[in-house]
This record gives sequence, C-alpha cells and structure tokens, in this order.
Amino acid sequence: MKILCIHQNFPGQYKHLAPALAARGDEVMALTPKVDKVGVWNGVRLIPYKVQGQSTKGMHPWLQDFETKLIRGTSCVRAALQLKKQGYEPDVILAHHGWGESLFLKDVWPDAKLGLYCELYHQTDETFTRFDPEFFPKQPVADTQRIRMKNLNNRLHEEVMDAGISPTRFQAATFPDHWQDRLTVSHDGIDTEQVIPDPLARLEVTDGRILCRDDEVITFINRNLEPYRGYHIFMRSLPALLAARPKAQVVLLGGDEVSYGAKAPDGKTWKQIYIDEVRPQISDADWARVHFLGRVPYPRFLSMLQVSRVHVYLTYPFVLSWSLLEAMSAECAIVASSTAPVKEVIKDGETGLLVDFFDKDALTKTVVDLLENGTQRRALGAAARAFVQENYDLKQICLPRQLAWVDALAETAGRRPQD
Repeated sequence: MKILCIHQNFPGQYKHLAPALAARGDEVMALTPKVDKVGVWNGVRLIPYKVQGQSTKGMHPWLQDFETKLIRGTSCVRAALQLKKQGYEPDVILAHHGWGESLFLKDVWPDAKLGLYCELYHQTDETFTRFDPEFFPKQPVADTQRIRMKNLNNRLHEEVMDAGISPTRFQAATFPDHWQDRLTVSHDGIDTEQVIPDPLARLEVTDGRILCRDDEVITFINRNLEPYRGYHIFMRSLPALLAARPKAQVVLLGGDEVSYGAKAPDGKTWKQIYIDEVRPQISDADWARVHFLGRVPYPRFLSMLQVSRVHVYLTYPFVLSWSLLEAMSAECAIVASSTAPVKEVIKDGETGLLVDFFDKDALTKTVVDLLENGTQRRALGAAARAFVQENYDLKQICLPRQLAWVDALAETAGRRPQD
C-alpha cells in the first residue's frame, strides 16, 4: 500500500509503526514540518512542509486555538496538493489530528482511508475542569465554553475519519458515543527488550556524583515540570521525605516549559515557583541531595529508571505518559496517583502502590515505607515488568495490533467529506 503519515513532530506516535510498515513492503511517506528537506528515515520518505500564516491580532481568545490548527491544516493541504499534482495517491493516511494538519486531506484524496490517532476529546465535567482546586478557573462557565470550542478540531475530523486508535481505554472513552464504533484501543507499545532492569546502571547527577543501584534513589519524571503531572504535589512532599530519608537522592527529569495546562504566572516557570515554595523548609545539606536533570538523551533517561529505588508518577486524569510504562518495564517500584488512566496499569499492591493525588503526606509515607521494604519493592517491580510484557510489549502485542488496524482501515468502505 501507499501510506502517508502526518505528524507535526514526526515520528511521534509513529516511531515504530511507520518503519514497520515500510519494512513489510508498504510505500511509506511522512509529511511533516519537522524537516526542511526531503530525506529518508528508517525506510520512510520524509517530505517537508512549511507552516505559513500567523495568528490574527485581536481575535477572540476562544478562537485562537482553532486558528493555529487551521493554519497548520491549510499549510499541510498545500503540500498535499503539490504531491497530488506529481501523481501521488495514498491508499491510507495516518494522522495525529491534534494539531489540525489533517483537516482537509480528504478533500485532496477523497478515496484514501483516514486513520486518526485519537489522543483526547476535551471534557467539560468537573473531573477535568475542576480536578485541582488550586487551579480552579476564575470564570467556570466561561471556561466550560472555552473547552467546548477546543473540540472544533475534533468535531471536524469526526466527519472524515474512517477509523481511530487510542492508547488507553480512558482516552478512548473521552470521545463521544458516535465515535466509539470506529475506535480501537491499542497503546503505541514499549520495547521491553530495550527497557530492562540493569543492576550495573550508573547515572551522573548535577554535582558530578555517580548514582547506582546501591544508592537510595527516588525518581520523578515529567516532559515538563508542571501541575498537570503533579510536580507541585511531589515538591511539597520533599521537606518531609528528605528529613525522613537522610541518605536518599532525589532525581527529577523534565523541562521548564508547559506541555499541558496554563503557563506559570508573571513570566515564571512552574519549576521555579515550587522550588521557591519549598526551599525555605529544606536545609542546604538536604537540598544538595535534590538533582534537576532537565531534559536528557534517551540512554540517560533509561539509566535514571534503572538506578531508581522508588519511582513516583502523578498525573491529573489525562493522557498516560510513556514514562510510566517504561518505568514499569525497567522493574521500578512505583508509587502513583490513583487517577485515570494510571489505574489501567497500576493495580494497587500488585504492580505498584496508589495514593490520592493531593495527599502529599500519604505520598511521603508510602514512599518511605516502600524504601524500607526491599521484598515488596522487588515484588512490585517484577510484577510491573511482567504486566507490561504481557499487555504492552511493542513487538509481541502492540505493533502487530497496530499493523492489523492499518490493514482493517484499508479495507473499510471509507467516508467522504460530505458524508
């Protein structure tokens, strides 16, 4: 088949699927603004497109989000029209539609089958909009209306989507009922042959210290350190945690930007806001045991997981981080928030321990107790890895399921823009 992948940060979720399709003999092309010239990556032909256009000054703020998606959609479709002029006709289009790129591709290739990566449908109920009372919206009714507007992109894609795939049951369930018969739940997959426990792992931290499995290492990972992923709760647990564990080394990984939610106020970063909040409660000697690594290459990320004695993962009810499943695959003993979709993979007392997202004291106590109990840590870590191998293994479970999904997509009757 001729398969076209669309992703503003390619390969993104197609890191494994696109090369696998190419390896089995499909002609795979990726249209993305991430590259600036034509090239080949793991058998996939890369075609660049430029995002052309700027947001309109003075526009209603609720429309700004959609306008950025519209700009990407029109930019992507211009590149698609050029490909069509050259005679290119894909059989299947795979797109992460969250950035709007695929809005108009069915208008260019109405007979192509469009499969969407359905990450999240924005919800307006209290579980989502008022989950964290610390960040309660100043105008709740207006905030609900704003969130509804954010689904314009989802709604327009539903008209042309032939099939969708979501990584967790929770994420799939956020989409309306009339989507459900076209949705398949399948995670992107974890390479459990690469993400393994390593008793010889070493990790250099900020002061040049080398940590290993003999050290008492507590780890915490966000793409960006921010409230959506419980950074504020974890930081507030540090004063008591450091006092209770005088030999513990705490290692945090994550950038200073914002992946989800609102930006920090007054030009600050969430990282610094919560450092400033807890630092007066922590002695200089204890603070020297806290290490912020920023963003790191993947091998160093793996080393961090492999030296971890207890790994903490907190999140609002939202998209599940790959890092949690990778931590499980590395046999980490995990303390996680009792939120969706975490509970799909962390079974309390079996594959990890669950705590209330907001209860920093319970978080501290659970981490301390687990640090004291090597037998429990080993049992939880082994069970976590076994669970990932049985349910989320890339090569044995997820990739075959995704390939089968693409094949089924190719055989669907297909929808046209006016259907």
